[in-house]
Amino acid sequence: MKNRLFVIFAALVAVLFWTRAALADGLQDLPPDLQKAYEGLDSKVPVGASMLRDFKPKHGPPWTIGFASSYAGNTWRAVAMNHLMNVLVPEAKKAGLVKDVVITQSDLKDAVQIQQMRQLVDQGVDIIFLCCSNPTALNQTIKYAYDKGVPVVSYDGFVSAPEAVSAMANYVDGGYELAKAVIEKIGGKGNILMVSGIAGVNTSDSFDKGALKAISEYPNVKLAGTVQGKWTDQIAQVEVQKFLATHPEPIDGIVLQSPSENGVLQAMLQSGRPVVPMSLQGEAGAACYWRQHPEWADTAFYIWPPGGEIYFGWNVTLRILQGQGPKIQSIVRKVMKYSYEDNKAQVSENCKTDDPNWLEPKAEDWFPSSLADQVFLRPSDPMKWKPEK
Repeated sequence: MKNRLFVIFAALVAVLFWTRAALADGLQDLPPDLQKAYEGLDSKVPVGASMLRDFKPKHGPPWTIGFASSYAGNTWRAVAMNHLMNVLVPEAKKAGLVKDVVITQSDLKDAVQIQQMRQLVDQGVDIIFLCCSNPTALNQTIKYAYDKGVPVVSYDGFVSAPEAVSAMANYVDGGYELAKAVIEKIGGKGNILMVSGIAGVNTSDSFDKGALKAISEYPNVKLAGTVQGKWTDQIAQVEVQKFLATHPEPIDGIVLQSPSENGVLQAMLQSGRPVVPMSLQGEAGAACYWRQHPEWADTAFYIWPPGGEIYFGWNVTLRILQGQGPKIQSIVRKVMKYSYEDNKAQVSENCKTDDPNWLEPKAEDWFPSSLADQVFLRPSDPMKWKPEK
């Protein structure tokens, strides 16, 4: 009996050490400059060695890809989908890599997304990529897909399933940097209104965590309140209007998650109050107002550019299908600062403050080959890759 207990104990210790080693391997496999992007990262983001390091698809290209989208109801999703269907997919089809892309929409319902992902697996897709989902709700379905030989890539947010790979910016860092920029613009004191995204979605929660950290570092800054903008300009506009109508105290700055800056700007313009500094992330309407009022902000940030983010997820998806072998479970990059001059270069003089489009960094700047080459074991330009004969 003692021998049996010893064997069990030894096995548990071995598993523990293997798990710790795997967790360490993920980050230690990356060069120090890339590891900096992971500093301050949400502690729930998995950074162990990827289980897809040695993945090989069941067959060569062209492949069928499943896109399990969670929502389609805002300008961010519309721009991302347009970029996918009119740029990325045609390019991949021309290169002989992709046969078809099967798209589902779950309207923010986890149970529906789970069902849709299982159907995609059963229909024979070769890989699934998904957007902005609950970090744990899909785990069993991701394992189901993995066991069937179908890997899963999450972009613009993370999933905690060890079988998946996540492609994302450091959203805690993003919330911190954006909030700090607004606070410094208002002189380090005053009342801040926070316009959150969707509570419970990891991207939104991570951003808020970083923003609240920045606010806590300034003793003369008070969080006057938080509203849920639901990543939709129309909703954000209504929620901010309701808040302003019931809170007569001054609001000196607004920290928000886009897409909502166009809606928040319209709420401020219609309120009769001064248009106070707010965090800017690329919505063209707000970018137009900044072009017309250079003093409104000192800097802006790309944190989740819609075209850049879906390119990031798509590029990782193709590389995994090609057997390039991701080193780590979560591929993370830092947010990107841009200036008034950068903003001005993308926004015309006759712009409109209700423009629903987005400013974007170049795709190669958002997920550069130099980054991809260091997070994959067998890196290759996915558009020039050729299957082994």
